Amino acid sequence: MTPMIIRHFSHPSAAALLLAAALLPTAVPAQAQELRTAPAQLREVDQTYAAEGVVEAVKQSTVAAQIPGRVVAINFDVGDRVKKGQVIVRIDPTEVNQAYAASQAQIAQADATLRNAQAQYDRTKALVEQKFMSPAALDKARADFRAAEAQLGVAKAGGGQAAATRAYATVTAPYSGVVSARHVELGEMATPGKPLMTGFDPGELRVTANLPQVRLDAVRRLSSARIEFPALNKEVQAKRLTVLPAADALTHTTQVRLDLPAGVEGLYPGMFARAYFAVGKVNKLLIPASALALRSEVAGAYVVGGNGEIRFRQLRLGEAAGGAEVEVLAGLAPGEKLALDPIAALAALKRGSK
Repeated sequence: MTPMIIRHFSHPSAAALLLAAALLPTAVPAQAQELRTAPAQLREVDQTYAAEGVVEAVKQSTVAAQIPGRVVAINFDVGDRVKKGQVIVRIDPTEVNQAYAASQAQIAQADATLRNAQAQYDRTKALVEQKFMSPAALDKARADFRAAEAQLGVAKAGGGQAAATRAYATVTAPYSGVVSARHVELGEMATPGKPLMTGFDPGELRVTANLPQVRLDAVRRLSSARIEFPALNKEVQAKRLTVLPAADALTHTTQVRLDLPAGVEGLYPGMFARAYFAVGKVNKLLIPASALALRSEVAGAYVVGGNGEIRFRQLRLGEAAGGAEVEVLAGLAPGEKLALDPIAALAALKRGSK
């Protein structure tokens, strides 16, 4: 029997693909009847527009120091999970403690002054009623009492400010999340505004993509979109789609946000994603993705004829359709049957050629 010869073409046209397929030898093994097959189908499917995007956290923030002081404790590092309210960094509180103690002393002094002014006011009032002192003395005592009241209020306000500043020495997590960056080392000097740690909430993530303005009308009518994560080999459906009411002045593109469902493992801010927007309908020739046989850079499939003959057909592919199917641009006709298990089809073809 003539040995089987398979030629591969790097960029075949539709006519060249069909001609090459016709020249390939065939075999008719008995096992061909046992192969599971599926036909190539011409169907109306969504016409999608693909846009590259990036994963970002809905809650992502950088915690900064609010007082000066030396960093004396760092309780978490990059990758650690932190619960809301947990202490992540401590700053030396010596200076703020002294300021707090001084404010408490000022409050005590102002309180004593107020009590003395009140007693003086009460005595002066009684003496004026008995005609032993002039009304002018009562006016002065009343003014001193009110001034002492105001001074106590100022001291208490300063004490509250000192207490708040004292609390800044203990830096806590504003929400539960994961530490993504640490900007300070133990023993360094913290200054107001200096970043300490950056974190994000992994439970609330989204993908942002930039779309040209010509696609916005179709995208605004959508309620969701399909999102692919090539690094994880995953696809999910967006919970919600939001078109921002602003455009980039340089690229003239508009940002679209796609909220992700909870529970998608392996995602983190900055990861690459690709969003597919269904902007219309189009007829496509589709085959099951499991029928594809990849040989180096060449894609093909094993076509099973009506009489059981098996032939390897080189294909020019389009884009994936939902992950389970692939578009065929050239190399197949609607209705042709493909072996769903390329390895089994190759084994049957080799047995039939002997």
